[in-house]
Amino acid sequence: MVKALIVEDSQTAAEGLKQILSLLDIEAQVALGPRPAMTLLKEMTPNVVFLDVNMPGVTGFDVQGYLQREPRLKDVPVIFVSSEDQAETLNRARQAGAKAFVLKPATLESIEAALKLAGLEAKDR
Repeated sequence: MVKALIVEDSQTAAEGLKQILSLLDIEAQVALGPRPAMTLLKEMTPNVVFLDVNMPGVTGFDVQGYLQREPRLKDVPVIFVSSEDQAETLNRARQAGAKAFVLKPATLESIEAALKLAGLEAKDR
């Protein structure tokens, strides 16, 4: 089973994404912010990380940098999630190594497409 980590500062957005992933038979854990994510990442190695771009204090780009510096986590695909779709944000996500970018609010179709770009096939519905 594919395991995902959702790093998001909005509980509503995180729960919505978790519900979509459960429809795709993906087990997801939620970290409400970067610090809880760091704690969870000490205990787990997810198959994919859904990472909110804009979080207070430590951004999604900062978390991505941490993932890339950790040998155990550096190859875990990251899918950035944001309500911001400016070219600068999209380019920065690509430069940071994101496999895909999902615009909020996430949909089943956008998550399936992002997983495919990340090299993970979702279970057929």
